[in-house]
Amino acid sequence: MHLFKYIKSAFLYHWNLLAFLGGMGFALLSGFPGIFCPLVLAGEAAYLGLLGTHPKFQQYVDAQEHQAARQKGSVSAESTMQRILKGLPNKLVQRFEGLRSRCLELRQLAQEMKDPGRAGMAPPLEDLQLAGLDRLLWIYLRLLFTQNSMEQFMQKTKEDQIQADIQNLENRLKGVADETANPQRQKVRKALEDNLETSRARLANFQKARDNYELVKLEIDRLENKIRSLSELAVNRQEPDFISGQVDQVAESMVETERTMGELQFVTGLQTTDEAVPEMLRRQAVTEKQ
Repeated sequence: MHLFKYIKSAFLYHWNLLAFLGGMGFALLSGFPGIFCPLVLAGEAAYLGLLGTHPKFQQYVDAQEHQAARQKGSVSAESTMQRILKGLPNKLVQRFEGLRSRCLELRQLAQEMKDPGRAGMAPPLEDLQLAGLDRLLWIYLRLLFTQNSMEQFMQKTKEDQIQADIQNLENRLKGVADETANPQRQKVRKALEDNLETSRARLANFQKARDNYELVKLEIDRLENKIRSLSELAVNRQEPDFISGQVDQVAESMVETERTMGELQFVTGLQTTDEAVPEMLRRQAVTEKQ
């Protein structure tokens, strides 16, 4: 199956298609198609067998597939980012843009220390540095969205009402005997049991959201503080290469926080798949709110 993929890619390579179609056209118009067509097909088979099994060509095909997958993931992440921004209140969007500005300052500071003569030109940092900072901003934005979703969830969901519903269902269930000989009573009991199970699940979800709400708020503050600290370290230590390692450490420290956000998907609706990180530092603005 994998070999077929490489042979297919070799055949669909545009220069090969031009040569193959041109050769077949010549063979058909030559007046001796019975001679030239088999020769063209034999040459094409030899070409596909040689190129399709060549390690470097296979590496090239794999690299192209990975690049296409990354681009597809970037489009998905970009769409998610814009959906999040449009769903946030203005005060949280401004808070995000404030932290993003801090990242841009960090980017500029690092460049000025590496090449003071190009200060103000804002050339890009190394890809690894930009990717790390983009990841921190992406985590931060999703944390803000999680916080906002949890606040709305807790405003619309009353714990005491759920507990009252559970108590009422438990009392009603006690009054319904488990009569196997009475199908109607069995249906009533099953409906009550199912409703009770659903209510208990709602209570568990609410308690999970409530227990994690303060954690999410603390993590938002912690991440903001980490970004500010990175800016100060970049200036005081005069070691721009130190930034990359520190960014990686901060990102790694947020792994548990990202896992918590995944557990709160029932509130936020955010997917827990390994989504690509949208670019946030290679543009002038990321907000598209009307």
